[in-house]
Amino acid sequence: MQRSVLRFVSRRTFDTSMTSGKWVLMPIRSFATDGSALPESLNRIGAADIFPNEYPGQNYMFNWCLNGDGVTPLKKAAFRIMKPLDLRIAGLEVPKMGVKVKAATAKKMPEAGSDELTFETFDEISQRTKDLLSLSEKIFCPEGDFPGTRTGVRVITNSAALAPKLLAYLERAPRRDPESQPITAYVLEGTEEEFSGYAIEEIEDEAEDGSLVAKSVAAVVVVGIKPDIKVVVAGLELSQKGLEADEAERAAKRAAEAEDE
Repeated sequence: MQRSVLRFVSRRTFDTSMTSGKWVLMPIRSFATDGSALPESLNRIGAADIFPNEYPGQNYMFNWCLNGDGVTPLKKAAFRIMKPLDLRIAGLEVPKMGVKVKAATAKKMPEAGSDELTFETFDEISQRTKDLLSLSEKIFCPEGDFPGTRTGVRVITNSAALAPKLLAYLERAPRRDPESQPITAYVLEGTEEEFSGYAIEEIEDEAEDGSLVAKSVAAVVVVGIKPDIKVVVAGLELSQKGLEADEAERAAKRAAEAEDE
C-alpha cells in the first residue's frame, strides 16, 4: 500500500493535518436488517444492515478517492470517465477522441504564490469550489494522461459540456483502481464568480518499502458561468511544466549529493 505524507517545503507551507494522497478502501458489504432475503444459514448467524447499493455514478471506492481530492458527491452521482463508454453511461455525448486544444495565455492562469495570486485567495476559492461541486446534481470526472506524458490527470466538474471535450483532450490511460492523480482540476460551471488559477505543492510519497520519496502535485481551479476549455488546458499545461521543473530540480540535487559522498 502507498500513501502520501505532506511535508514543509519552501514553495508552500502546509498544515500537517492536511492529506493529499492515495486512498485504499476495503469494500463493506451489508444486508437487510430483517434478514428476509438471506439464506437460512446466514439468518442463524445474524443479519447486517443494508444491501450493497452501488450503481453507475455511485461507486464506494471512487467516492472515497474523490473525498481524498476534497469533493464529496452528496447527490450520489459521480462518474469516473476514462473511455467513451463511460461517457455514454453518464448520459453524455461521445466526441471525437484525440482532440488538440490551444491553451489560453498564461496571464489567464496565475500560479498561487505569485504576485497575481496569493495562497490565501487560492485556498479560499479552491475550498468554495470543492464545496459547490460536492452539492452538484452530477459530477463528471474525465481522467487520463496529460498528452505526450504518463502524468495522470483528473478533472472534477459539473459541466456536461466540458467533460466530453476534456476526455477527448487527455490521452487514454490504463484503467486501474481509483487513486489521487498528480494533476487535479476543479472546474465549476454556473457561478457568477469568475476565477482561474493553479498551485503546485510538494509531498512525500511512502513507497512499498517504507521509504519516503518527494514528488510534486498540482491543483487547477476554474470557475465561471461557462468555463473556457482553453483556460482549463492552460492550467493543465502549466501544471505539467511545473511538475517537470520540480522533478528536474530534485534530480539535480540528488546528483549533487551523490558526488559529495
